[in-house]
Amino acid sequence: MSSNPVAETVSSLMPRAKEELTALVAFKSVADFDQFPRSESVGAANWIAAALRAEGFQDVDLLDTPDGTQSVYGFLPGPEGAKTVLLYAHYDVQPPLDEAGWATPPFELTERDGRWYGRGAADCKGGVLMHLLALRALKANGGVPVHVKVIAEGSEEQGTGGLERYAEAHPELLAADTIVIGDAGNFRVGLPTVTSTLRGMTLVRVRVDTLEGNLHSGQFGGAAPDALAALIRVLDSLRAEDGSTTVDGLAADSAWEGLAYDEEQFRRDARVLDGVELIGSGSVADRIWARPAVTVLGIDCPPVVGATPSVQASARALISLRVPPGVDAAEATKLLQAHLEARTPWGARVGVEQIGQGQAFRADTSSPAYQAMADAMAVAYPGEEMQYAGQGGSIPLCNTLAALYPRAEILLIGLSEPEAQIHAVNESVSPEELERLSVAEALFLRNYAAS
Repeated sequence: MSSNPVAETVSSLMPRAKEELTALVAFKSVADFDQFPRSESVGAANWIAAALRAEGFQDVDLLDTPDGTQSVYGFLPGPEGAKTVLLYAHYDVQPPLDEAGWATPPFELTERDGRWYGRGAADCKGGVLMHLLALRALKANGGVPVHVKVIAEGSEEQGTGGLERYAEAHPELLAADTIVIGDAGNFRVGLPTVTSTLRGMTLVRVRVDTLEGNLHSGQFGGAAPDALAALIRVLDSLRAEDGSTTVDGLAADSAWEGLAYDEEQFRRDARVLDGVELIGSGSVADRIWARPAVTVLGIDCPPVVGATPSVQASARALISLRVPPGVDAAEATKLLQAHLEARTPWGARVGVEQIGQGQAFRADTSSPAYQAMADAMAVAYPGEEMQYAGQGGSIPLCNTLAALYPRAEILLIGLSEPEAQIHAVNESVSPEELERLSVAEALFLRNYAAS
């Protein structure tokens, strides 16, 4: 980076940021209290609250959200008459999965090959540090020119909607002119990117019943309707021959008109095995950002070890459907339910239960905040131009905020580029990305204040 005073300040703060991220990653703040103690999440929340108070934030509070978790809130006043910017991150993390699969302990931040490894390092405890670094750099170089609200969520990974419901009940709390969601990521390391669309999602549980109880497969197999076979046939009906998602009545032909995603690069990012084909049609970006995608997340059926020669009386599956921008998630849920019911063979009894839902999101990229961010990223990433990408995942809070504050501009940036391997073993963050994005956010706040 050039000899920009803000960049120089952030650079000087990086050793401290590493120490702080080490402390924050050490909290096993998985918001599933059957797996990890609630005290770990409380500890992480208190750490962030103390960090905000140390930076001069007022009204710092741990908000008890309806799902039984806590979100950390703070307000940093700016100059009189200044705009208000809300900075979002979340401190809860995904479970570490197979701890033996980690090269280093998941809750100990460890430097290796120029990256910092640990659960939540990128998603999204690194986002908390990004916000802190940006604000510290501005304070050291003339002050923070806007009012700043920070909200650090405690259950984003669980999808239980606590903060969304809290915000709806307290709409004045998070009101802002612009909202920066620090939970996305660059398209690749070194390429500054804002995420301009998110797919929504619906989650359903389907159950198929055919018999009063299991039967001997030799005595009854061939005529007795097998619930597991019926379920497999239903699930297969959700995909065309090429693997495209096919839900009756749901459009699946939209095109992405932004950053292209090279197919070979995608194969590397997704770690597709040699010789295995990608599924679907259209460009990779069409498939993952602009079209629906169904995934069978789990099936309840007998495990192979210990299985008996039986015709199954019932079987269940958990199905996720990612919904592209422009499609109402509630309507997509109805279509999915109707499809599952219509495609269940042999008159088997079928029940579909909705478990969760979130709407898709599309930002207005023509707004002043986007120009302010583009100018900031051009300085933080010399020689690079800000790119617009989609994200296949869902952040339901974005739609809650967009509905509550229809005039607010919403930008999504963050540290979860492909090498970060978020949600997988050996998650990591690039310290260079943390440094550059912190500079970009600081310069954005300055640009936005002047716009």
